[in-house]
This record gives sequence, structure tokens and C-alpha cells, in this order.
Amino acid sequence: MDLRVAAYAVVERRGKILLTHWRRGHLHGWTLPGGGLEAGEDPRVAVVREVFEETGLEARVGKLLGVDSRVMVREEVPEGDDPELHTIRIVYRASVKDGPLQNEVDGSSDEARWVPIRDIGSLRTLSLVQTGLRMAGMSRRQPNRSGKPGKAGAKPAGKGGKPAAKSGKSAKPRK
Repeated sequence: MDLRVAAYAVVERRGKILLTHWRRGHLHGWTLPGGGLEAGEDPRVAVVREVFEETGLEARVGKLLGVDSRVMVREEVPEGDDPELHTIRIVYRASVKDGPLQNEVDGSSDEARWVPIRDIGSLRTLSLVQTGLRMAGMSRRQPNRSGKPGKAGAKPAGKGGKPAAKSGKSAKPRK
């Protein structure tokens, strides 16, 4: 099983969320800007780098919203990768400097777009979008039109709005 650690940004401006369109083989969908950490890279540095690579915008990282831990099964993993993938996704609130969006060339995403929050439910999204919106307190129960890349309806992490680790497996409370 492969392990992937990545950092992502929830960027909201005037009722719109910054999303990127991810495509790998037959899998695709809209997701939060961000991506994998390089060896020795700080997650905050990684999210700034990834937002710039995918959107052309300079990000300022804000509050840590939470950490999402998830094991993906064969049908959710791109062809050619290990059939099981454990992802650790670190999600931050971020802002960006004004500027035109620039689509990534030869990367994992092919388009960047500001999407009205009310329209997100009509898009094919990866599970990370709803996870990030819940962590940021912006989630409205909307259907996730995702196919294989993710699942809708995961429970929010933490209690009382505090960010916390989230696991794909439920643990029994200790007595």
C-alpha cells in the first residue's frame, strides 16, 4: 500500500470557492487546489507551491482546518498505481492575491475555476471538496456527483468545530 501526504487550500472569495479540475486516466473531477508534499517540504510551503502551479495565483496560508486520513480502494485509484492508497490530506484556509487564473500545463489538473458555493453540488467533485468545506464550516448537504474518486457523506472530524484527524475506519471508544 502506498502512502501519500498532501496539502490543500480552501480559498473562498465573494461566495465562490477556488477549485481545480483533476484528471488522471479515466478518473476526473473538481477538487481543492493542492497536492503532494515533496520530501522534507513543510505542508504550508507545499500548499503555496501547489496553488500557484495549479491556478497561477499567489496564496497566503491561514488556519489549519484539519487532517483527513483515507484509504482508497482499487476502483478509486488511478490505473498503474498501487491498488490501495492511503492518503493523508492536510487542509488549510487560504487567501490569494487578485489576478487572472492560469491553467496548469502538463500537471495533474487541467483547469482552475471560481465556483459559486451554491453550484458545487451540480459538479462532479472529489470527496475532498465536501471534506474541506465541512472543515471550513461552509458545507451544505449537497449530492457529490463523483464517480470513483471519492464518496459523499463522510462525517466531519473533531468536536465543537475544532480540527481533528479523521480516519476512514471507526474506532470503538475505550472504557
